[in-house]
Amino acid sequence: MLNSTRAMDMHVRRHGRMVNGCGGMNSCRRGGPLPSVGGSRTHRVAQTVEPIAASPQLSISCPQRRRCVTTGAAAPGKVASGGNDNVATNAATLLGSLGSLDVAQAYDLESNDWSVSSLSVVVVGASGDLAKKKIFPALFALYYEGSLPQDFQIYGYARSKMTDPEFRDLISSTLTCRIDAKERCAEAQEKFLKRCFYQAGAYDTPAGYQDLNTKMAQQEGIKPRANRMFFFSIPPNVFIPAAAGAADYCSSRTGWTRVIVEKPFGRDSASSRELSAGLARHLREEQTYRIDHYLGKELIENLTVLRFSNLVFEPLWSRQYIRNVQVIFSENFGTEGRGGYFDQYGIVRDVIQNHLLQVLALLMMEPPVSMHPDDVRDEKVKLLRSVREVDPADCVIGQYVAGNGYPGYLDDPTVPRGSKQATYAAVRLHIHNERWAGVPIMIKAGKALNERLVAVRMQLKTPAASIFGNLENMRNELVIKFQPGEAIYIKLVVKTPGLDMNKEMSELELTYPERYKHLHIPDAYERLILDCIRGDAQHFVRRDELRAAWAIFTPLLHAIERGELQPEPYEYGSRGPASIDEWTAKGKYIKTEYQWQDPKTKL
Repeated sequence: MLNSTRAMDMHVRRHGRMVNGCGGMNSCRRGGPLPSVGGSRTHRVAQTVEPIAASPQLSISCPQRRRCVTTGAAAPGKVASGGNDNVATNAATLLGSLGSLDVAQAYDLESNDWSVSSLSVVVVGASGDLAKKKIFPALFALYYEGSLPQDFQIYGYARSKMTDPEFRDLISSTLTCRIDAKERCAEAQEKFLKRCFYQAGAYDTPAGYQDLNTKMAQQEGIKPRANRMFFFSIPPNVFIPAAAGAADYCSSRTGWTRVIVEKPFGRDSASSRELSAGLARHLREEQTYRIDHYLGKELIENLTVLRFSNLVFEPLWSRQYIRNVQVIFSENFGTEGRGGYFDQYGIVRDVIQNHLLQVLALLMMEPPVSMHPDDVRDEKVKLLRSVREVDPADCVIGQYVAGNGYPGYLDDPTVPRGSKQATYAAVRLHIHNERWAGVPIMIKAGKALNERLVAVRMQLKTPAASIFGNLENMRNELVIKFQPGEAIYIKLVVKTPGLDMNKEMSELELTYPERYKHLHIPDAYERLILDCIRGDAQHFVRRDELRAAWAIFTPLLHAIERGELQPEPYEYGSRGPASIDEWTAKGKYIKTEYQWQDPKTKL
């Protein structure tokens, strides 16, 4: 066997970095960079709370021998700590915990070997709407599609008192079969529900988590290794107590432990920083999966493929050719009795700062070194850090009032009387880098509007010297429509068929319901839960990414709270505040003569 210190030296010379920690099938994670030592760049080695003797508790994976992570399960009552805020430990000490494993063998060890591993999924907040409507149906869909390991169990954890049969009855009505072989649906549901268990307990006291740990251990004994995934479907005010309970009393001692945290991640920079620090006291960054379900949508994932696999786009993807960019979110319904919850956050926090900013980051970032999760997220962070703070003078906010037979926002009995919360916001951003300087970026989002739509519009400039006359209102435009009816299309100027040299606007289109009518497009939660099980963090929000996003919008949010911006009224079912057309025109957008039609509605 290789001498451990010599083996580490060989690895550093060969790969230019030290091992840091890894946890997931086909993916490895890196820690934050250390200051340069002797002119070379190194990466931190994960530090454990207590030394761990040999190694059924060890999780190592590095199929591509890059950015490896060595993770030991914590001693009872402890979790491994380290990552971006800890100092590197001595390499020889770390390698000493490998027991009899050869270092080279350890680097290639798959951490998700399901022939010797089981999976326990714990939904914390199991009695809530999100769990019933999204999480449990997504887990069942993964089971139905054969995407879960053979030995898995599902646990619900909440304050409500419930037996296992009552819990199964609660979730059974939400399970549907959306793919082929529907004749097996009832049978599959019955088998799935037999793997579902429930544990009642408080979110902020140890007893419930200790009972949960005992319950999980009873089911996990069939395999030598047990992996555990927690999904926090709970309010942010109990994130930290729940993280403490899960980490201190329910961490796996023989496999990995990962936690999915549902938004919101704070209300501004300060509260987000406090929340991140609280989670970091109990969980390493590589264990923390901050979910934004928009990143699991099919066309959002297609953005990187569309951009970086098609050479036709790269020369056009810059300020030399792009006149303006819009990211649009429109809902044709109001708060529908959820106004009390919505009023705590408003449209900027609820949609723009997270969902739409994530779309913008993927759309505008530089090409990553690879599709490794950290390479992609590195580029997103660089892009977000180059976005200037929002100037309140560049914004329009609104609040819907009664119209077209529908009540206004303040008519919702759950909304505080006289609330000034924005149900509509239009925000102009400016990216200060070489590629995008000077291109207006407009993000518009609102409730109770005239249509349901989520889309990106990238409008191009006109030819500098057109030989076909004025093309000001016939501009090329790339449109990516996320919902409803996923589609990608490009507006083009073409000759009108006939004897005369007339021109009109048409399109090149890819409409998903037509092109992929026989394929099942997974729900975003299915995709993201499976990514977490695989240890693929690409579509989850990293801590520094979250910090950069809040830095853009915190000044605007504070200005709104101080009353410096007053919401303009707009009617339910309208296009938004009356000033929005003038605001959009200031962003250099020119309305074209052509409107795309869904192929199903064309004659």
